[in-house]
Amino acid sequence: MTRLLALFAALMLASPAFAGEAKVPETPIAEVETGLASGDCYVFDANSSSTREKHGTIEGATLLTSYSDYDLALLPKAKDASVVFFCGSTKCTASDKAAVRAQEAGYSKVSVMREGIKGWKDAGKATVPVAPKKS
Repeated sequence: MTRLLALFAALMLASPAFAGEAKVPETPIAEVETGLASGDCYVFDANSSSTREKHGTIEGATLLTSYSDYDLALLPKAKDASVVFFCGSTKCTASDKAAVRAQEAGYSKVSVMREGIKGWKDAGKATVPVAPKKS
């Protein structure tokens, strides 16, 4: 019984809710597509350059240089604007970390597109190529 309680405690401490990480709301692919088309949301690509070279990006997305240390000036001036971050797939957490940074900067309508660029492509949505960075 003691082992079971210890395991439960360890799992709880490892979960985002207990570890102090904010739970970021999710926005489905269809809503991101609609928001982009209408201009009602700003979309941010938190992927690495190698992921972008392989999968491209969403047309209209702002490319972040770093998911953890991007320039906050890239975000819209209005703190109540809808901002959506995405990364590679459901297994990637770069978008969550970038979203938390926006929340900490005072943005109130922050979400992630959980499926990422791979899910976007799997849904048959178009991407645009990203040129490799030159050294």
